Amino acid sequence: MAAPRFVWRESNPVSREWVIRIVFSDGAPPLELKTAGERMQIGEIDERCVAATNERPALSAKEIAARTWTPSASVWGAIREHRAAKIEIAGTRSRAQVRIRISQDPAGAPIFYRDVPLMPEETQRGVINPLGASALPLIAWRLRDLGETRSRLLLEGMPTCANCHSFSSDGKVLAMDLDGPQNDKGLYALAAVEPRMSIRNQDVIEWSSFRQNVMPESRVGFMSQVSPDGRYVVTTVNRADYVANFKDYRFLQVFYPTRGMLAWYSRESGEMRLLPGADDARYVQTGAVWSPDGKYLVFARAEARNAYPPGSKPAESANDPNETRIRYDLYRIPFNGGRGGLAEPIRGASRNGKSNSFAKISPDGRWLVYVQAANGALMRPDSELYIVPAAGGEARRMRCNTALMNSWHSFSPNGRWLVFSSKSLSPYTQMFLTHIDEQGQDSPAIRIENATAANRAVNIPEFVNVPPAGLAKIEVPAVEVYRRFNRAVELTGQQQFEAASAEWRKVVEMAPDNLKARNNLGLVLSHQGKLDEALLEFRKALELNPSYLPGHNNAALVLESMGRIEEAIAHWEAAIQLNSASGPAHNNLASALYSQGKTGQALPHWRAGLGLEPNRVSALKAAAWALATSGDDQLRDPEQALEFARRAAQLSQERDAEVLDTLAAAYADAGRYTEAVETARRAMALAREQQNLPLSEAVSARIALYENRTPYRVHHQK
Repeated sequence: MAAPRFVWRESNPVSREWVIRIVFSDGAPPLELKTAGERMQIGEIDERCVAATNERPALSAKEIAARTWTPSASVWGAIREHRAAKIEIAGTRSRAQVRIRISQDPAGAPIFYRDVPLMPEETQRGVINPLGASALPLIAWRLRDLGETRSRLLLEGMPTCANCHSFSSDGKVLAMDLDGPQNDKGLYALAAVEPRMSIRNQDVIEWSSFRQNVMPESRVGFMSQVSPDGRYVVTTVNRADYVANFKDYRFLQVFYPTRGMLAWYSRESGEMRLLPGADDARYVQTGAVWSPDGKYLVFARAEARNAYPPGSKPAESANDPNETRIRYDLYRIPFNGGRGGLAEPIRGASRNGKSNSFAKISPDGRWLVYVQAANGALMRPDSELYIVPAAGGEARRMRCNTALMNSWHSFSPNGRWLVFSSKSLSPYTQMFLTHIDEQGQDSPAIRIENATAANRAVNIPEFVNVPPAGLAKIEVPAVEVYRRFNRAVELTGQQQFEAASAEWRKVVEMAPDNLKARNNLGLVLSHQGKLDEALLEFRKALELNPSYLPGHNNAALVLESMGRIEEAIAHWEAAIQLNSASGPAHNNLASALYSQGKTGQALPHWRAGLGLEPNRVSALKAAAWALATSGDDQLRDPEQALEFARRAAQLSQERDAEVLDTLAAAYADAGRYTEAVETARRAMALAREQQNLPLSEAVSARIALYENRTPYRVHHQK
């Protein structure tokens, strides 16, 4: 390790010079030298990361009063050679000492970590992102050899965010959660580690490509981890997350799952399956890590709950009492070739009145280090590191803990060192190092200095089992397609459909299996009136993945507009079979069935759709009309017709003539003819005002019925 910096402070500062005396424990002659004691400095500032939502680092009063000394290479070499020493620092009227030992255990590996700006951005009132899109290219990835005083830049400038990562135990495979276009968090990279490595399209998994039976509710993996042998990946699917973003850059985000199941992916077979024993919908099961031999997993589990309970107030800061409360316990489950087994709580890391998360198992399989906090997971202001025997036992708060947020820890390949992140010395997260001996006892933490600029944060540090020169540069040609994707999204949003369709065609050419690109190209073509071409793109997407829900919905919409109702109905029925909680599919299918006179078949889908989308005005209007005007006495429901029509009128601020016409029909069906006439007259006046003469004439005819105390009926429906 490079020489550390010694820091001291006099309570009554009078000294102008200090004597450093180094007394070796092996009896070798001591060393003595003098120092002026340099003042502490802020360090390098990255001007690109200065924003209105953060602050420039500043020295505290204690730091301003402090003095420092860093041993020269020769002095530090002598201390390392003699293994143990007492360092005495003496001023004019002050004296202090510290004893240090040099471990015989090498770290044996550099540290790979993410280097990020802290620049929360309010994109619109009340909507805050932890990092704005323009700042994403500022995220960097670095490698730090502990024997050096600076880190090496490996990767930056990506148009999308890369985050949680892991390596195989031999350091030959890098696995990383990779946000896709528009930061949809739907991709995962698995690539061979080389000095100059490249993450290509063929190295990237798209979670959305896996079928319905694995991820019926969510297609996004979370905190995925590659197995020690590099053959498998375990991840969290079917998630619901509690997320709160804040303008306060010191703790700018709270994030933890409230629902989720474990699934595994095989690199050899390309299949993905839920892990039996960790797929119970009654619980949230997340953050799984592998044992060193790959035979079992440790994960966090808690009772599942709504991420945002009804009536809950938004949290204004981390550890706000208004956060959704959740406390995880750590469980152990056999992998058993993907067959899983019985999940059992780990004694000492469960049922202790705290939330236990982010487990890491030592490479020898003896110890488990995890994060303990009052609520939630991982990056909490009160998060502390605890160590417990991997098989369970008495947990101990680690000596290395600092005063604020201890997390993101990782073992060295030999298990003797642990790197972790903390905010104890700066809001801009820094890396610290501790030694763990044979008995699991850890040393006081030492900061790893100069990991990044003073106004940037370090997180997700991980020892990677490669020589210092084994990883020099990472290139990600796979993300080039996402630059075009984001440009195409921008053009589509600006309704520049001609330019957008050209850009989407380029994206499809670069990534022909990208479902979203084909779907979006189809949507743009449909806006251009090129319905046959649009339908072709939706069908190509469905050929790639028959379970692709947007493909079914959009193909159905195009077919309906082409008058091919039966084919449209088949696609909406397929969409509902894939996801019964798809409100648009239910409502669209209902409208198509009604257009064929199948009111009895349409109404259950309207009811289901409005249960999922209670404020969709077009569906409220259509369902209310059918319920109020059907010629079949068994299908009419005056009470529900009024409920739907009133809600539609309220949502449209009573400025939709068709909605008012529907409300009038509902009043008439309920026998409330005075209100029916009054409402119908308002509908007729509004239709005339909006120059909708056909509707005005139709409403006028219905008014005559209501004045004669006769409801309006549609007799051709079945």
